[in-house]
Order: sequence, then structure tokens, then C-alpha cells
Amino acid sequence: MVDTPTGETYEQIAARHGRSLAHVRNVWARHPAWPAAIGKDGKRLLFDPADVDRVIRERIERPPVALERTRLYTATEIEALTGITAATIRADRNKGRWPAPDDTHGRAHRWTGATVTQALAGRRAYRRAAG
Repeated sequence: MVDTPTGETYEQIAARHGRSLAHVRNVWARHPAWPAAIGKDGKRLLFDPADVDRVIRERIERPPVALERTRLYTATEIEALTGITAATIRADRNKGRWPAPDDTHGRAHRWTGATVTQALAGRRAYRRAAG
């Protein structure tokens, strides 16, 4: 009898994190920090649950940002709070992937905290490894 390493398949990872199998396999597992398989269960790869959770926590999930719902934030302030650069916000606005500013008076366009929170909810959160 062959010992099978204890681990999780893509299906089990997807079920535990409330994501689709396709999302885990085609998005998360392609991230450069995704852990190597520790073995196989038949044809299915097995992954160490602790390693998977670490990668998801450190590189994939977007940590919640506490923004005041009615306060207005400039792109530079959003960058400092979320890590999404002001240049990315401008580019995404031009591509229709970031909402129009709530306030356009003066030089800087500004968004309410509620608008920023809603925009962030639909964004992936990949972060590059430091160094």
C-alpha cells in the first residue's frame, strides 16, 4: 500500500474558500507564490493547506481598508491607503474599470470612501513579493 500525503486538492481548496474550481486553478494557482504540490491523489495534485492559506493571506486576499464613507479621497491618498497607484487609478478610469470621481472641483479629482470601497470589492489583490 502506498502512503498518500495529506493535503488538499484544487476542489477542496475552492470549497473551503468559497471560490469556483476554475478560479482557484486558473487564477490563484498561477500566482508565482503558489506553493508546490506535495503529492498526488490519483491524477489530482495535493497541496499543503497551511502553505495555501499563507499564500492566500499574504498575496491574494486584499486586506480590508477602513475608509470614512463620506470623506473625499484623492488618487494619491487612495494609493497611500490601498497600494493601488494613482497611475493605475487614472488608467483604469480611462478603461472604464474605475468609477468616475464624486467630486471634480479644483485640480484633484476625489472619490468618497464608499465609492472607493465599492471599487476595491471587485478588484483582484495580487501583490508582488517584496525585494
